[in-house]
Amino acid sequence: MKVEVRYFAQVREALGTGESLSWADDAPDCPRTVGQLRSWLIARSARHAEALDLSIPLRAACNQFMCHADEALPDGAEVAFFPPVTGG
Repeated sequence: MKVEVRYFAQVREALGTGESLSWADDAPDCPRTVGQLRSWLIARSARHAEALDLSIPLRAACNQFMCHADEALPDGAEVAFFPPVTGG
């Protein structure tokens, strides 16, 4: 499975513009939802843990549509994380 992750506003300042991720479809610990992806990223590094901490009210979009944490991750998805209000 492949996923493109994009970061915006202060998340982008902490982690950069984004990253490409891939893992085997049958990997037991691979994320299957947007919320699981966020948790998986948090476990990835201290920088990710700080920028994506679950106590921070971040919004998410999957394939350019706003979504909730339980949104399924399709192969080839583009997932974006950003604060509720972003500047121009």
